Amino acid sequence: MRILLVEDDPLLVSGLVLALQRAHYTVEHVADGRSAVRALGDNTFDLLILDLGLPLMDGTEVLSAIRNAGHMLPVLILSARDSTEDRILGLDLGADDYLVKPFELGELLARLRVLERRRNGGTVNKLQLGKLELDLAGLAVIWNGQPVELVRREFMLLKHLAENPQRVFNRTQLEESLYGWGEGVESNTIDVHVHHIRKKLSPEVIKTIRGVGYRIGQVDA
Repeated sequence: MRILLVEDDPLLVSGLVLALQRAHYTVEHVADGRSAVRALGDNTFDLLILDLGLPLMDGTEVLSAIRNAGHMLPVLILSARDSTEDRILGLDLGADDYLVKPFELGELLARLRVLERRRNGGTVNKLQLGKLELDLAGLAVIWNGQPVELVRREFMLLKHLAENPQRVFNRTQLEESLYGWGEGVESNTIDVHVHHIRKKLSPEVIKTIRGVGYRIGQVDA
């Protein structure tokens, strides 16, 4: 999937580009609204990540211009503008989703996957793996037929592992999927999340690979 990232914060851009490339997206970046409109006119993209507070041309103007020009690609707004009125305006102008800064990387990637499924005609909002069922829209967990309450980061960690059942993740990779740039993360934060998930579901739900990291564990029905 080819993404156009429109963002003028260099620090955020560097982190986002790296994270998106690691998630196997192709990313092109521009730093102002006018360049975004030109890029969309000259190239084909599958998805647009759009900041609102842009130089030369505000993000709302960009969104209005590209929709009026007939560009129907999915648009995810990233913005520090967190009022209800700003969110409504962005969605009314044609955005498909709106994520407020600061945000968690795992949530951003999850929202991109939802937009990708919509673009491809999919409507899958649940992930089931044996006894484990995740409601991706409602951030709800069912374990062995019973609802289990997880906090957001516990849910995102469990979801990240469940979406990649054959893969082992080290602590750094899991931290990058859960936390935004500049957030202080203790060295044992991932271990604490794993402990809480195991306590709430089952000790076997997440498997420790000694000296490497974690993977999804025994979840067969």
